[in-house]
Amino acid sequence: MIASDPITLEIVKNALSSLADEMALVILRSAYSPIVRDSMDYSTAICDRNGEIVAQGLTNPIHLGAFPDVMRILVEQHLDGMKPGDAFLVNDPYGGGGMHLPDVFLIKPLFIDGALEGFAGTLVHHSDIGGLAPGSMGLQATEIFQEGLRIPIVKLFDAGTINGTTIAFLKANSRTPIELMGDLSAQIASVDACERGYVQLVRKYGSASFRGFLVELHNYAERLMRQQIAAMPDGRYDYVDYVDGLGDDPRPIRFEVCITIAGDSVNVDWTGTSPQVQGAINGPMPTTTSMTYVALRAAIHADIPNFAGYMRPVRVSAPLGTIVNPTAPAACAARGVIAYRMLDTLFGALNKIPGSRIPALGEGGPSVVSFSGWDEGKAWIITDGILGSWGGRSGKDGVDGISSPGTNLSNQPIELIEARMPLRVLSYAFAQDSGGAGKYRGGLAMVRSYEMLADEGLVQLRSDRRDHLPVASSGGLPGSPSYTWLEDGGAARLLPVMPMGPIAISAGARLVHLAAGGAGLGNPFDRDPQAVLGDVLDERISPDMARDAYGVALDTAGRSVDAAATAVLRAAATTAEQLTAQQQAIFARTNNAARLLG
Repeated sequence: MIASDPITLEIVKNALSSLADEMALVILRSAYSPIVRDSMDYSTAICDRNGEIVAQGLTNPIHLGAFPDVMRILVEQHLDGMKPGDAFLVNDPYGGGGMHLPDVFLIKPLFIDGALEGFAGTLVHHSDIGGLAPGSMGLQATEIFQEGLRIPIVKLFDAGTINGTTIAFLKANSRTPIELMGDLSAQIASVDACERGYVQLVRKYGSASFRGFLVELHNYAERLMRQQIAAMPDGRYDYVDYVDGLGDDPRPIRFEVCITIAGDSVNVDWTGTSPQVQGAINGPMPTTTSMTYVALRAAIHADIPNFAGYMRPVRVSAPLGTIVNPTAPAACAARGVIAYRMLDTLFGALNKIPGSRIPALGEGGPSVVSFSGWDEGKAWIITDGILGSWGGRSGKDGVDGISSPGTNLSNQPIELIEARMPLRVLSYAFAQDSGGAGKYRGGLAMVRSYEMLADEGLVQLRSDRRDHLPVASSGGLPGSPSYTWLEDGGAARLLPVMPMGPIAISAGARLVHLAAGGAGLGNPFDRDPQAVLGDVLDERISPDMARDAYGVALDTAGRSVDAAATAVLRAAATTAEQLTAQQQAIFARTNNAARLLG
């Protein structure tokens, strides 16, 4: 038995992390569908022999808290019957620990010399798992039975032999069976790659020593987390935020969180959040715990390893029957929108802690525009996540065109969309003036527009932050609202943030989506006038916004700051309400349908 020491523990920790990243790269290089290969909507994890996480790959943080629920149920129900060569499949949020039906887990027990030593796990968002809507994320679903194939924990492999019946069920229920099987094959290759590396690592140190290392690393992660929590002032930190709502007559959906810090532990309570809804945006509890871990880890300063020990000081609770802890059979296929709103709500509460470095709020999570149709008897589907921007940060502007901190996704390349789908991407750009004004400006909103080339098809939309704008910090101004316009048959209309069902479109139809912009941090009149000029010269903001929102006047050529006129503007008694009204007027002028539809 090898005695542990800090160097050995560091080597083992990094070896496991690298192995989880290798799993992620295997999926990236071998997946079939755009949402996996290009958007990177998947995750990988390694667990110890008890099912506790010891490493997670470099992909999607929103999945961070889902593996513990799935692993707990898998170990409770199937541990005694596991044998070498087994692999398990599951996606069911009610009873299986899943998040929503498109997210399919493949988990392989790792045996060495007949003894269970760990688990390799993958989670992949599959392009279509059946149900009433192409892509399996229809907002109009009112119960999970409408959303696709529910998979309880079942064996995909039994002692190395694949279960043909399970494969047949999967293929028969998907509109895109080729992509589904390609992505599932990528998951299989990923867990097999992990097995090879994990066996080599355990054999290097011996089973008994390796198990001891993992125990110490769990405890190390717990100690680090407790130290970070203990450094925060004890107290209750509350915040409330909203999702705009569903359909043509949206009603605001409330998210309320109370974070209580006591010593070296933290309690996160979602009491006060709206009840579950008759639509597909309910978030089962694994989503709620995931976003809690993401927010807390973003708020602390230490680099805590992905060992489950860091979860021990954190307690998450939510009343049963709320939108963040729904009861079966509530629909949850499009639950991503509330995951990001939970993250914003958590950030709002954490921002109240003295010494916080939480940025102003960003776009509120990626919008999702999904096109689908049939061509020569085969379905085509693209689920295009449009990633936006961050709010202003302490000492820096918000970042443009970046994934929400709750994900690690990527915008899909235009060339691949046009090469594989009957779509033309007409624009992909930043929206001028969309970043919330502040001493540190919010990131600019993304604009993406499409033209339909097929004779007919369907479009679905999941967006937010039109009525409830990204919230600013420290006297900054909010970010710009999101809008989606559809022009079909010569008539243009503004779509709801979340239409309750697919919309039929014809050849030549054009859709423009403008995501929300990031909010500002700090008083806009405190922004360096030269930084404002730089934004004008870079066409990030207009001269009107420089004058009205920042109090910066330019010379007649618009190439330099008029210092005297700027001093007069900034000396005026302009209230926060007036600045907000001026910025909203700028949003209305610049982000309009006529301009964006051309």
